[in-house]
Amino acid sequence: MEGIDTPPSQPGAVTMFFKRIGEIQQGYLDKATPHLAARWIFLVVWFLLYGVRVYFLQGWYIITYALGIYLLNLFIAFLTPQVDPAIMDDEEDGPSLPTKSNEEFKPFMRRLPEFKFWYSAVKSITVAMLCTCFDALNIPVFWPILVMYFILLFVITMKRQIKHMLKYKYLPFSHGKKKYQGKEDTGKVVYNK
Repeated sequence: MEGIDTPPSQPGAVTMFFKRIGEIQQGYLDKATPHLAARWIFLVVWFLLYGVRVYFLQGWYIITYALGIYLLNLFIAFLTPQVDPAIMDDEEDGPSLPTKSNEEFKPFMRRLPEFKFWYSAVKSITVAMLCTCFDALNIPVFWPILVMYFILLFVITMKRQIKHMLKYKYLPFSHGKKKYQGKEDTGKVVYNK
């Protein structure tokens, strides 16, 4: 039987079903990509719906705490540059953020791009919403302790991130930055000699 070539097996119905679901999902994501404001409004509404559900059900505080920690980690990755200047201080050959006004402008590249941040946040809120459907995940805890610990963790983490931004002189947002405009196009052809 070694010499007989067997044709490749066809994918099963279940595989084809999930492949088709993935294609439909990707199509919706592709359509949603240019609509920045609508995506973020959807995220806020989805998060508020989750909050209302948890409030009225009076439970799932551990799930909510885990969601908060995950969203905080996403936010920190969103604020952090792709190439950490703290690591690049030792190496002079790699790219770095400009620290003086006469250095070349280099755009801020995030470790976590905006779309991936939004998409991961939507997925995490969806998973948390699904977790509220199972009573086994409603672990009784004294929720004010979780709230205080989350606030403390948020303040410490953001303080460290802001110190990092100030030390390496970068601002992860475009609001308030100088906008450089090129020369007006006159339509004339310029030849370099």
